[in-house]
Amino acid sequence: MSSQPSVPDRAQRRGEEIRAVLDTAFGQLLAADPAAFRVKFRKMAASAFAFYRGSACLFYKDLETAGPDGAYLDDRTSRVWIHGDLHAENFGTYMDAQGRLIFNVNDFDEAYVGPFTWDLKRFAASVALIGYTKALSDEMISGLVRSYAAAYRERIRALAGGAKDDEVPPFTLDTAAGPLLGALRRARSRTRFGLLDSMTEVRDWERRFAPGGGAIALDAEVREKVLAAFRGYLSTLPEASLSRPDSYRVKDVVGRRGIGIGSAGLPSFNVLLEGSSDALENDVVIYMKQAQVPAVSRHITEERVTGYFQHEGHRTVISQRALQAHADQWLGWTELDGAGQLVAEVSPYAVDFDWSDIDDPAEIGDVVADLGRATATMHAAADDESGHSLVPFSTESAIDAAIAADEDGFPDLLVDFAHSYGARARTDHQIFVDLFRNGRISGL
Repeated sequence: MSSQPSVPDRAQRRGEEIRAVLDTAFGQLLAADPAAFRVKFRKMAASAFAFYRGSACLFYKDLETAGPDGAYLDDRTSRVWIHGDLHAENFGTYMDAQGRLIFNVNDFDEAYVGPFTWDLKRFAASVALIGYTKALSDEMISGLVRSYAAAYRERIRALAGGAKDDEVPPFTLDTAAGPLLGALRRARSRTRFGLLDSMTEVRDWERRFAPGGGAIALDAEVREKVLAAFRGYLSTLPEASLSRPDSYRVKDVVGRRGIGIGSAGLPSFNVLLEGSSDALENDVVIYMKQAQVPAVSRHITEERVTGYFQHEGHRTVISQRALQAHADQWLGWTELDGAGQLVAEVSPYAVDFDWSDIDDPAEIGDVVADLGRATATMHAAADDESGHSLVPFSTESAIDAAIAADEDGFPDLLVDFAHSYGARARTDHQIFVDLFRNGRISGL
């Protein structure tokens, strides 16, 4: 008789692993706000991709038992700035500090220092999941992952060779094409007034947050705590951001509670500011939210990394500034009740990339290749020239040399992982749904 456990036994064991990992990652937040996590988990239950998006903690736990990444990791390439949650939907548009609309990686809540291959593997598995939902064959999915690997390799080689900005430009209204250009155009069509109109109203000749819509009125004690945290945040901004002191005059403050896949249970606040002029249409909304513990950090234990950050808010901002050229001028950090907070603008120009209408395999291939180039540019931005001592070497040169040691094996590594982990995520999704719907997740 076979000594292998039966399918039901394997599913039960995996279910216990999933429950344990979720409890470690979310237990405290879940206990504080189970309603928010019921929303989060229902969103994760919607599809295998949604489950994958919300379970980075499980992904990194599984990497502990995955095979080694061959010649690609050494003392340098195993400790570079990484995004930490690089899946195919964590890309979109933003307005940089120079006023340019850029398409690139977004959402840096999970950013940390770790092996560069972890970002690439997480993206590759997400491509497999998207390909599966679009009924693409395994061969076609392999081709997409190879396109991503080739574009990443090409861009890293160019950057390591000293390519100038005009040779490897960012994706802007002038340089992007296809769905990326479409996202930038949608972002350009948005206005600050439209954002303000959706969140605020003018009362007695002054703008205030409108009631309802998820806004929570604050009592005097909490309001003063938030304002004190806001004053602490101002000291973390680049000096160039402080050119007009009136820009930071607070008009109103409200509370919010995150219920998205990534922000469930995290308390947050919106602060309405005067902005660049006295005109009401130039008011600015910033958010202050409790930063989360990144999933990667549970698997990186060196003191030089873990001791580098004051708290999770500081870690998120330093990571984003390292990985994103000309980051949001409002980006900063503070503390509230002893917890690190991330502070940034609620931007009208942020448009998340939407895969729902991208079905042609050739177009998908073009998009995936562009995202490979964007990934390489992100990795290359965060090194000895970014002003942070944690990664004191040229990232692109280190990654270029590592890939050069085994060129042929590089795409194979990502293709094999994409298929194996994509299949695992689909199976895990069904196990998770059964756990959730039958009330077997602790705290709910």
